[in-house]
Amino acid sequence: MLAVSGRPPADTGLWAIEMKWDGIRAIARWNGGHGRFYSRNNRDISGSFPELTTAFAGLLDGMDVLVDGEIVAPEPGSGVPSFRRLQRRMHVVRPTAELLREVPVQYLVFDLLGVNGESIMALPYAERRARLEDLAIDLPLTRTPPYYVDVSSATMLEVAKDHGLEGIISKRLDSSYQPGRRSPAWIKTPLRKTTEVVIAGWLPGNGRYSGIFGSIVMGAYDGAGRLVHIGNVGTGWTMRDRKVLQFRLNEITRPDTPFDIPPPRSVSSSAHWVEPELVADIEYREASAEGLRHPSWRGLRTDKAPQEAKTPDLG
Repeated sequence: MLAVSGRPPADTGLWAIEMKWDGIRAIARWNGGHGRFYSRNNRDISGSFPELTTAFAGLLDGMDVLVDGEIVAPEPGSGVPSFRRLQRRMHVVRPTAELLREVPVQYLVFDLLGVNGESIMALPYAERRARLEDLAIDLPLTRTPPYYVDVSSATMLEVAKDHGLEGIISKRLDSSYQPGRRSPAWIKTPLRKTTEVVIAGWLPGNGRYSGIFGSIVMGAYDGAGRLVHIGNVGTGWTMRDRKVLQFRLNEITRPDTPFDIPPPRSVSSSAHWVEPELVADIEYREASAEGLRHPSWRGLRTDKAPQEAKTPDLG
């Protein structure tokens, strides 16, 4: 189940508010203390997070549970989830012991979908959360974050801001869980603007970036299903990250533009085009008819398909 973007509702009595976590969504199924994790596009990502597959060991008394949650990589010291930090784990199928030590992860469980083979998705959110609380999931590697009722969204946004979190999600207390649907029963309100983009190509760098890209050409699908240019992004990488990404770009090169509407000549005249396969997460200040303003790279998204990258609302 997915959330729509928007302002939080004013009627707090009908809604619960959760914090918005800066990680990747994952459905997990545990049976006998061992679990498997699946991304939004139904990829089994258990191998990338082996420490989480046994995180429920000793809990649940052998119950078979299906849950929804977020895999996060907390920053050392503050504990604030960092999507940039999580990047080091997302694309590694078999992480080394050293990487597991350097970038520990957690699984934050925020919904209960099934128990012992029986779906409870038709139950109201409030009842599902009550049953989730009864499971008492509170371990170093997996826990159930709280939700809040009868607290104003303004207060919760301020709390999120003070703690360096991504924002809040408001969920109707009477809402069922609707898998695969982006429902207005869930409303996400981020503190900063982010969006997914399709990598359509790259522009050559110079100076210290000679031989690799200087910026990435960004695309997104408009309301008519056409891939259109929404700007270029040139910040947000370390030199090592640039080289790793350049290697991937070299593997999917193509001779012509993937855009359905030609981009500006300033881009097309020097761009190296790639197949529109890779999805990236971008932070930006605002969107205009000319594209994203002040964009910054956050990382690749292996959990989303290119067609999910839609043109952001202008503002």
